[in-house]
Amino acid sequence: MNRALEILKERGFIQQCTDIEGLSRLMDEGPVTLYEGCDPTGPSLHIGHMVPYFAIRHLHEAGNNAIVLMGGGTARIGDPSGKTSMRQIISYEEIDANAKRFLAQLDNFMSFDGKTLYSDNNKNWLADLNYIDFLRDIGRHFSVNRMLSFEAYKMRLETGLSFIEFNYQLLQSYDFLQLYKRHGCRLQVGGDDQWGNIVAGIELIRRVEGAECFGLTFPLVTTSDGKKMGKTEKGALFLDPSMTSPYEFFQYWRNVQDADVERFLLMFTFLTVDECRRLAKGADAEINKAKEKLAWEVTAIIHGKEEADKALQAAKAAFGGAGLGDVGEIPSVALAAARLDAGIAVLDLFLESKLVGSKSEARRLVQQGGASVNGVKVADESSVFSTKDLAEGALFLRAGKKRVCRVVLE
Repeated sequence: MNRALEILKERGFIQQCTDIEGLSRLMDEGPVTLYEGCDPTGPSLHIGHMVPYFAIRHLHEAGNNAIVLMGGGTARIGDPSGKTSMRQIISYEEIDANAKRFLAQLDNFMSFDGKTLYSDNNKNWLADLNYIDFLRDIGRHFSVNRMLSFEAYKMRLETGLSFIEFNYQLLQSYDFLQLYKRHGCRLQVGGDDQWGNIVAGIELIRRVEGAECFGLTFPLVTTSDGKKMGKTEKGALFLDPSMTSPYEFFQYWRNVQDADVERFLLMFTFLTVDECRRLAKGADAEINKAKEKLAWEVTAIIHGKEEADKALQAAKAAFGGAGLGDVGEIPSVALAAARLDAGIAVLDLFLESKLVGSKSEARRLVQQGGASVNGVKVADESSVFSTKDLAEGALFLRAGKKRVCRVVLE
């Protein structure tokens, strides 16, 4: 097997491939141009988006060419793959603004050089497409019966599939055809929920151009307990620091389950395979060091080494017995001095810090011994705190072992 594909295999990236032996032979002949598409339907990429881009970095560093395709056209209708309901329609202006943000985040991650690693946008060929000509030239190659056999469509037929979404597979297939014609692209990569769309694109190119192309998908990553990876209590783990702070980003990785450490080190860092496996072999204190290493590496990759260092120091201050000193990166909320002067009930304090979602949850936290203020466990749910309880200008709240917040004065 081609070395680039071996790297992906040993790091756990390969889920399905249309012809792994044929793709390996093609890669052995010289650089292959590949692409991955992403619809900019939100204001920021999240960590779930990044699995294909980590794989692309490995493929690019092995000498292949890569195109990052922004779905400025396809985002206008929405992909039904992996969705239980129709995606919310957003304005063209929002889509364009999101695409700029996505590309800035990806440029920070992989550094576009404009020659072997660059971007394109499918609105360049989809926005002004003549629908009648498209149906005559492209739609005639698609079998409705075959389209309905793909899992993405079968799932949505149970909840309702709109006609606008039904067109999506044709458009994504047309993307692959256009990239083949414009850039000589021979490989599409993506999450495994894209398998049906990828296969359809390969078949379209074969019918229209008589050329052989390939598809490679990556697993949809879940945690060892079956939950969707990258989900936090606040929602998705976003790359935008204004949506998920570097500290919160760091803490997500620091708190992963022991069983996930090796897999996440292999997929979300560029440490050697041997080092990833060595780090994950430890137990107790050693596995915690491995989690800290994982957290620092991923945060440094996404946010830079300086932010990773800050997050590490803040975590040590919050959880490592270092007192309340270097905690500037810890999430905080500001309360008016007059309000704190008058005193605020502990249940309200934890609710407003967003460490809990309701007063009843705050009450249970106190009753179960999981709430502390400035390192002292709160035993009475009727406790009241005021400015006289400030330590180094703040109240340091902890909910359980992993969630912390500083309450500061406005």
